[in-house]
Amino acid sequence: MTRAQLDKKPHEVAAMFDRTARRYDLVNDLLSLGQDRFWRKATARAVDAGPGEVVLDLGAGTGTSTVSFTELGARAIASDFSLGMLGEGVRRLGGNALSGPGVPFVAGDALRLPFADESVDAVTISFALRNVHDTEHALREMLRVTKPGGRLVICEFSHPRVRSFDVVYSQYLMRLLPLVAKAAGSNDDSYDYLAESIRDWHDQPALAAIVQRAGWERVAWRNLSLGIVALHRGFKPRG
Repeated sequence: MTRAQLDKKPHEVAAMFDRTARRYDLVNDLLSLGQDRFWRKATARAVDAGPGEVVLDLGAGTGTSTVSFTELGARAIASDFSLGMLGEGVRRLGGNALSGPGVPFVAGDALRLPFADESVDAVTISFALRNVHDTEHALREMLRVTKPGGRLVICEFSHPRVRSFDVVYSQYLMRLLPLVAKAAGSNDDSYDYLAESIRDWHDQPALAAIVQRAGWERVAWRNLSLGIVALHRGFKPRG
């Protein structure tokens, strides 16, 4: 096995998630001490989708996050480039290779989205933008498929703003996280990559600047869990 590197070659990242699909949600729940559930709810509130709206959930993996949008009455589409993750989602939610109960599963690359221009009301991506090879390009693709006035919500690991806590968190990422993951049954080095990619990722203001360069307006963010995670939101211009 070849682990994914920080140059984020798509086939390496996809293969890594294919290998971890079966235990991915369980291990993440353990590693986050259950905070991932709070983060998903906060993302759903930020998207604020209602009946008649279409939400594109990118990097959806097994569809765990996607279901939260259907519960609000919207139509939600789960898209990911890991066939292993999508297959696990279909297995859990039922249905066939294209849909679970109200959740279509679509294989797609964030850099070449298989969706028409201005076809969704909102696009969201949770803990996956960090794994895309070209962040700004992906954000422009998200802009393309979103209707004028539509919204973007990014939920992603970030950098704690209190330095003393950031030091402790960095030690957890680089030393304890991979050990805990392996003890929980994840027997490859995916969580070494996870720790390194979080450390290497943009902080909150830097990511906001990239979102703005990609063409989104009214870009803002707020921290969750002391800045371990940040929600960034933007809107597609109407003009």
